[in-house]
Amino acid sequence: MATVSAHIALEPQSVFDVLSDGWRYTNWVVGTSHMRAVEADWPAAGSRLFHCSGPWPIATRDETIVEEVEPGKRLQLLAKGGPFGSARIEIELEAHEGGTKITLTETPVAGVAKLLRNPINDAVLGRRNVESLARLAAMAEQRTEPVEGSSQQ
Repeated sequence: MATVSAHIALEPQSVFDVLSDGWRYTNWVVGTSHMRAVEADWPAAGSRLFHCSGPWPIATRDETIVEEVEPGKRLQLLAKGGPFGSARIEIELEAHEGGTKITLTETPVAGVAKLLRNPINDAVLGRRNVESLARLAAMAEQRTEPVEGSSQQ
């Protein structure tokens, strides 16, 4: 399990609005390459988005399903990563210091990802998710200047 947090300089509902646009998923989730389809009721419970992970021509066709949703507060997803297995992803939004504290927890739950779970893999997963939240923050805030110390420069 890897848990990471970041601060986004917008209120929680504005951050949730970005998460609610399934077509933007591959813009901020590290490792995904492109969207294939987004169900019309995304992010309602049970709705899915379809994406690919990895580079062409070896990209895998994956899907992510909304397990639980509390608009403006929480989104729990099950990401199915083809042969690599599945992971449960919980995204929590909390009003904090004039913006939003976003916490992302990813837990491998099936397949190779679960079998190979160890502290090193959790650390790599955590670093990947730090980058994903940095991308989400830059996109949500629609930055016009890079942030010092961020990979999003």
